[in-house]
Amino acid sequence: MQGQAQQQAYDRGITIFSPDGRLYQVEYAREAVKRGTASIGVRTDDGVVLAVDKRVPSPLLEDSSVEKIHKADDHIGIASAGHVADARQLIDFARRQAQVNQLRYGEPVGVETLTKNVTDHIQQYTQVGGARPFGVALIVGGIDNGEPRLFETDPSGTPYEWKALAVGADRSDLQDYLEENYDENADLDGGIALALDALASVNDGSLLPTEVGLATVDAESESFEQFDYDRIEEYLEENDLLADESEADESGE
Repeated sequence: MQGQAQQQAYDRGITIFSPDGRLYQVEYAREAVKRGTASIGVRTDDGVVLAVDKRVPSPLLEDSSVEKIHKADDHIGIASAGHVADARQLIDFARRQAQVNQLRYGEPVGVETLTKNVTDHIQQYTQVGGARPFGVALIVGGIDNGEPRLFETDPSGTPYEWKALAVGADRSDLQDYLEENYDENADLDGGIALALDALASVNDGSLLPTEVGLATVDAESESFEQFDYDRIEEYLEENDLLADESEADESGE
């Protein structure tokens, strides 16, 4: 009984390490991220691409209400995977940090600086009693002085910089696809094609524009742009990834 009590202590307590040096609540938060639909980030010389799988669980749900891509600042976009409510809290925090930096220093916040501010905030919730870790991973993409940057935040509060990455469901398969097909010399359209191809690879080879979110941060203009359904449909058609809606309806019945 005593052994079970000790196990429950470090299994449930966020501030208690297990005998092998693990924080189980942080690992459970990572499992929550895996249950979220996938998000992908791709860095190119011309900018950063963010693409997300935003499959709608019911035909009665307004697909526009499923928000997985957010604008943090004029030059920074964020995609999420995991608990949506947790993501919104972190994105609101990131937006406040961006505004504070602008007011305090009179210049846009750096992508790495903003990411580390967010991960410092996340980390606090791994060592404070009475709280739980954030069950979400973020992909932070933006432009620093003309240079595209792409970062991941982890529920442990650790930032990672990537050339291309996937978070959420099917991460292993998506990451394998990105590693095999990533081209360091690709332009922004090439980055969009890679991200959409990767999403399609785990969705029967095709996608519907209403079930995909797509945004870019252009290196030249240093501006965030989120695409509407018509533009997403154009990119899907160009890359032969557009699903037939009647077939998609039949498969969902």
